[in-house]
Amino acid sequence: MTGTASRRLDELSGTAVTERLTEDSIIVLPTGAIEHHGPHLPLSTDALLAGALAGAAVDRAADAGLDIWILPTLTYTKSDEHHWAPGTVWLNWDTLMATLVDIGRSIAATPARTLVFMNGHGGNGALLQVANRELHRRFGLKTFTMPAGIQRAGAGGDAGADEAGLGIHAGHGETSLVLHVRPDLVDMTRAERNVPEHIGAMEFIGFNNKPVSFGWLSNDFGASGVIGDPTAATAEAGAALFEESVARSVDALLEISRFTFEVPPSGPTP
Repeated sequence: MTGTASRRLDELSGTAVTERLTEDSIIVLPTGAIEHHGPHLPLSTDALLAGALAGAAVDRAADAGLDIWILPTLTYTKSDEHHWAPGTVWLNWDTLMATLVDIGRSIAATPARTLVFMNGHGGNGALLQVANRELHRRFGLKTFTMPAGIQRAGAGGDAGADEAGLGIHAGHGETSLVLHVRPDLVDMTRAERNVPEHIGAMEFIGFNNKPVSFGWLSNDFGASGVIGDPTAATAEAGAALFEESVARSVDALLEISRFTFEVPPSGPTP
């Protein structure tokens, strides 16, 4: 932690919440998962990285002057794409949505009016987008969803093994990040490449900003559950990706702090 004081909301007393939070306060909720990540990464990968990346970003944003607080990571989420793998602990979409609504209701009972989901698990993304509007409509909160870290497929050379644009799960980037944060939890002797290159060759269908999405389960691509290539992952690459992710998150949080639905008054730019 770089700041002089904890930014963990759960470490405040209930009285302190009402005394220290204002309508300008931002509350960050990291969202992760407990799910299969191949034979080389821990089940806690998404929760671990969401918490570590969000915590670092919140501390740095507080140092930059934001009144920002972090909640404990929401760990059990929508991981049904990995339902087939023992160890995955997942909620139905409606259970998670009800949980998000209840959390939003609780935040709305504090002076804070802004809630940011910093998401570390891709399977949560669509539901969090729905929750943004639901919580805004029901409780008047300003709500945002952003990635906890940068998702980037390895492109060969210095960018790691070529993942054909499909490095989304337990691949080069994610494995490198865990090697940086908790190397004791990674078994690189069991890392294996699994890239469905025939999908990577498609123009429209795929991952990572391809325009056509599709329903899938992680074992559709093979028994390992890996979608990517972790074999060239390094702690050094993870450290660089961690720093880049935190810096971008801080910039996003600063912009969130300035966001308004109201049209700014016209006039000369100062």
